[in-house]
Order: sequence, then structure tokens, then C-alpha cells
Amino acid sequence: MRNTLRTLKLARLATTGLTALGAAGIAATALAGTAHAEAPAKPAAKPAAIESAASTAQHVSMQAAHAKKAQKADDQGTGAKKYADNLDGWIREARAIMAKHDIPGSYDGIKRNIIRESAGDPNAVNDWDINAKKGTPSKGLLQVIQPTFDRFHVEGTPDKLTDPVANIVAACNYAADRYGSMDNVDSAY
Repeated sequence: MRNTLRTLKLARLATTGLTALGAAGIAATALAGTAHAEAPAKPAAKPAAIESAASTAQHVSMQAAHAKKAQKADDQGTGAKKYADNLDGWIREARAIMAKHDIPGSYDGIKRNIIRESAGDPNAVNDWDINAKKGTPSKGLLQVIQPTFDRFHVEGTPDKLTDPVANIVAACNYAADRYGSMDNVDSAY
């Protein structure tokens, strides 16, 4: 009974995405047990669970390799590009445009500032700060005011302040001019 429960737990863990190494470690523990444990009744059941975990791990590894290759192509501006319509895709597309215009800014630096400024909402509007009180509220992912957007807008992006990609590129262009890079911005800018 105890061995059957171990086999069932091992099979359930293997199907939840454990790596082959983790599943093999669990299988070895189940096989060895403790000094007073009985030997497993059906040793053939364990290799199937390990094989399932190994297959899952191999599939995940292949997906990661494909994603890394696609990311490298996106970052280098090579190959066909189709960016997701989400924060990750907007940052990647913006970085590809920035690379063509020699505008610095890492993915992490851009994302960190976006999360702080707008929590990732491309339609965010600040209607309470000094800019808003003067009639030019900060808008978009990186909370840019219209005059700054107009001055630092990059050709080839939409001429719309709340367009996610245009907002990122213009804000990074401004940050590069003023601070050297968006990576150097750690507070409201």
C-alpha cells in the first residue's frame, strides 16, 4: 500500500512539470526509502513516471531555446517580427526601434520604470501633479507630457502620446538626453 501511494504521488508530481532531475531524485528516494521500508512491488511503474517527467523537461527546454532564439532575433532587429500586444511585446518592439536610433535602455530598466509610473497601463493619466494642474497631464506607460513627447518623438512610431511603443521610445529618448539612459532613472523624471 505504501509503495502504491509513493508511485501514485510520483506520477502526479511528474505530470505537474517537474524536471527530469527532480523526478529522478524523487524516484530514487522512493526506491531507497528507509531501512525499514519494503522493496517496491512493481519497479516498472517508476521508469514510466521518470520518462514522463523527462519528456516534459525536454519539451520545456525546447520551448525555452526557441523563445531565446526569437528574443535574440528581436533584440538584434533580424527576422520577421510580430510583437505581442502586451507589455512584454511593447517593450521588445520599442527596444528594436531604439536600437535603430541608438537610444539606450535595457528591457529591465524600461519595465521597472513602467511599473512604477503606470503599473503597465498604456492609458494611465496623472490628473493630480503639477503638470496636470497646468493643463498638461502625464500620460501613457511612462507618464510623458505632450510637449516632451512632441520633442522626443521618434520617426516611425505613431504620433500618439498614449501609443505604448511610441510612449516608450519617446520617454527613453528623453531619458537618454537627460540622464544617459532610462536605466539611470529611479524615480519620477
